[in-house]
Amino acid sequence: MRKLIFLIIFALVFAQPLMASDQGDVKDLVERNIKIVMGFIKNKSLDKETRNRKIIDSMAPFFDFNFMAKVCLGKKYWKPLSKTKRKEFTELFVKRLKESYIEKFDLYTDEEVEVEAAKKVKKRIHVVTYLVSKGDRMEMIFKFRKTKKGWKVYDLEILGVSIVLPYRSQFSGFLKKNSMDDLLEKLAVTGSFATSGSKK
Repeated sequence: MRKLIFLIIFALVFAQPLMASDQGDVKDLVERNIKIVMGFIKNKSLDKETRNRKIIDSMAPFFDFNFMAKVCLGKKYWKPLSKTKRKEFTELFVKRLKESYIEKFDLYTDEEVEVEAAKKVKKRIHVVTYLVSKGDRMEMIFKFRKTKKGWKVYDLEILGVSIVLPYRSQFSGFLKKNSMDDLLEKLAVTGSFATSGSKK
């Protein structure tokens, strides 16, 4: 369980914006950026707050959080929302997503990362990586979509488990009995809708 949690954390903090033109360049970029973030994690001179802030700050620009929020809410509930409500939902969702993992950075011990391959899947790119610890190799797949600002992560699959889909299930179930305002209020409470993943 500890390794699974660390896998999720690792995936959240190690993805970077991909302006690359092909899979080979994508793979090289991921490898380089993994080294940068690993440097923050292994740097014992950084206090916990500073380390976590640096990791989160380096992560934030490289995820397509708007798209992730839209997918998590689903077309049925996203489409009727005003721009203001969409913005509010996205901000609260992203805040909860970050907070749910930031406290777990201390779980890192001696894990290393291997980037195996970047492959084209229809119009998207999947980067296959492994977290290696004491001989164990755990697979995680960064899933990228091309945006106007380059390639960005829209989902992560860890040991065959998505980090996005569980939220969609929870939000849908909640909204069948409650209003969007109720959901926004619930998201504003720390710890609401914490989730560990769901199989696709």
